[in-house]
Amino acid sequence: MKIIGVVPARMAASRFPGKPLYPICGKPMVEHVFCRAAMFPKWDGLYLATCDQEIFDFGKSKGWPTIMTSDRHTRALDRVAEAAQKCGHDLDDQDIVVCVQGDEPMLHPDMITAVVRPLEENKQVHGTVLSIAIADEEQFKNPDIVKIIHNIKGDVLYTSRLPIPYCKKFSLELGARRIGGIFGFRWHFLKTFTGLPESPLELKESCDSNRFLDHGYHQRIAPYPCKAVYSIDSPADVRQVEQHMKNDPLWGSY
Repeated sequence: MKIIGVVPARMAASRFPGKPLYPICGKPMVEHVFCRAAMFPKWDGLYLATCDQEIFDFGKSKGWPTIMTSDRHTRALDRVAEAAQKCGHDLDDQDIVVCVQGDEPMLHPDMITAVVRPLEENKQVHGTVLSIAIADEEQFKNPDIVKIIHNIKGDVLYTSRLPIPYCKKFSLELGARRIGGIFGFRWHFLKTFTGLPESPLELKESCDSNRFLDHGYHQRIAPYPCKAVYSIDSPADVRQVEQHMKNDPLWGSY
């Protein structure tokens, strides 16, 4: 199986316009994401996908394979699917396409390993989502962080910005998990996603995974332990990320 990675990025983020090129510890956010993702050793290709000339030019200046996509996409996975079609690989339906969200500047390559592993080990798994353990109540209650509930088998049941599962008092025993910004797909499953209409729960929660669930499909969680990694959803998150970035073991290696 081929493994293709795509980092989708656009300037017109509703809560943080220009986010991909915003400097974090002296480097644009998308540079942190792409360089860290490139440390995953099994790529057959890793691509930056954008609809913006500024991001396209930056990617090219770094020597990264960069693909210009439509500016009509409202969801990152639609952009990823277009880029996968244009990447130059003759993808088989069973090949793996990984979406590495462009707002995860503290990702680690072993997160990508976790997302890919279920697809490599079980042909019956068609899609995966990084599922990171939540260790503190602040994250649990933060509506910018999408929580995830799964069944005993590990298939996603629902994703929400509310603190779920319900509890009277937060504790580690609750087993709460959040979505990390890395998603794996068999190529045929990603094509299925782009053919589905936006769904009610997807729109209400602003989360792509609910589109699959609304239409009767499933994603398998890729469990990952709690780690001090932070995504950037708004300008207020930058300071927190910069504080933690300097203590991150990958900082200074790219």
